[in-house]
Order: sequence, then structure tokens, then C-alpha cells
Amino acid sequence: MMSLPLHIASYNIHKGLSHFNRRLTVHEVRDQLRQLGAEIVFLQEVQGTHDKHASHFSHWPDQPQHEFLADKVFADFAYGKNSVYNHGHHGNAILSRYPILRWNNVDISAHAFEARGMLHCELELPGLAQPLHCINVHLGLTEGGRRRQIDMISRRIHEMVPDDAALILAGDFNDWRTQACHYMRKELGLSEVFEAHQGQPAKSFPSAMPIFQLDRIYTRGFRVHNADVHSGFPWRRFSDHAALTATLIPA
Repeated sequence: MMSLPLHIASYNIHKGLSHFNRRLTVHEVRDQLRQLGAEIVFLQEVQGTHDKHASHFSHWPDQPQHEFLADKVFADFAYGKNSVYNHGHHGNAILSRYPILRWNNVDISAHAFEARGMLHCELELPGLAQPLHCINVHLGLTEGGRRRQIDMISRRIHEMVPDDAALILAGDFNDWRTQACHYMRKELGLSEVFEAHQGQPAKSFPSAMPIFQLDRIYTRGFRVHNADVHSGFPWRRFSDHAALTATLIPA
């Protein structure tokens, strides 16, 4: 088994723009991700392209945001295009310092008005006998829609992830009533890292002064060494969500 800790992060980057899209923040987000030192990063609301923003902001990156954020730090990445519109598209991305062997983006939209996806990657990590499964999600705004999406995630895990494989499921769950944790634990054997380490899921929204527990990191096959919420200054300048980080040790 892999003996060294694994450092991961999950972050809804608000398409690389500040509140009300007033300021381009993706350059600062890239700097902050470098400082976090994570080896695997789960990103939500990643802008693939946006013609209007590209013409409006003088320093808009020439690359899709996931490639720009990966830069020279993350050797591999995957992007799941979920929401497509006239001027561009956005979705979820996983950045990894380890090779991504396979990836697939699965449509888990609960209705026609919210396009949502589940980005599933298999990573090759030194010392692990089989690939690490990483699933990145951004669930919908309605409770009924989230229930259907969690069912789809559960089916995917049962069908595609071996029972003895290490698994990380992370993202923006929009689960402000914290109803998902019991289901994840009972049905999938997943532990939420902040609940395990601090007794409850992290408060992550809004980033200036978090009140709601919207963002999560669920794991299987790991124990939690440390977990942190990155909110307040300067994080509140970059996105309306706080970033979550965790240090995991294979169980």
C-alpha cells in the first residue's frame, strides 16, 4: 500500500470570477492552488470557454481554465463539459500530479434546466495495488433533483468501482440540510472527512463568513490525518465558496 499521505483539495471556483462577475480571479486561484500543495484537486464551475468574458477581460487566459490552472504543477487533468450555452461552456475538472489512466463524464442532470455531470477518473498512484477512483460532482439546487443525482452516483460506484478500491468523491453537493452523509456512509461505505475529523461537515458557503455546509469530501480506504477550510481573507476575493483540503493516509 501507498505509505505517504495524499493531499487533496476541492474547490468551486465560480468560473474564475469574483462575485457578480466583476473581477477576473483565475490567476489568483492558480497561485492559491500552488500554495495549497495538493496532489489531486477537484474543481467545480470551471470555464472551458466563454467568448464574451474573453473579450471583456484583458487577461483572460488563452487556454481553457483547467489547463491554465494545471500549468506545470499538475501533470495530468480531465475536464467534464456539463453546461453548454451560446458563448461557451463550463463543468467540473480534476487536476492530478499522478497519471490519469481513464476518465469519463456522466450526465446526471435531474431536469432540463440544470445541466450537471459526474466526472469519474481512475488514477495511478505509487504503492496502490489498483487505481484510485476519483469522482467530482456539482449537484443541483433542488432537493428532489439531488436525491436523483445521488442515486445515479451510487449506481455508478456500485457498477464501476470495485468494493476494495480506494475512492474519493468530492465536490459541491448543495446539501445545505446535510442529508447526504448518512446515505453515503450506509449505502456506499463512504466517510466524510470533516465529519470524521471534526464531528460535522465543513461550513463552506459563503466564503467571506461560511454558514452553510455545501461542499464535501467523501472517502473510502483512507483515514483522515488533517482537514482544513480556506475561507475569509484572501479566499473571499476569489469565489463565493471556500476551498476544502484534506490530508489522507491509506487505511
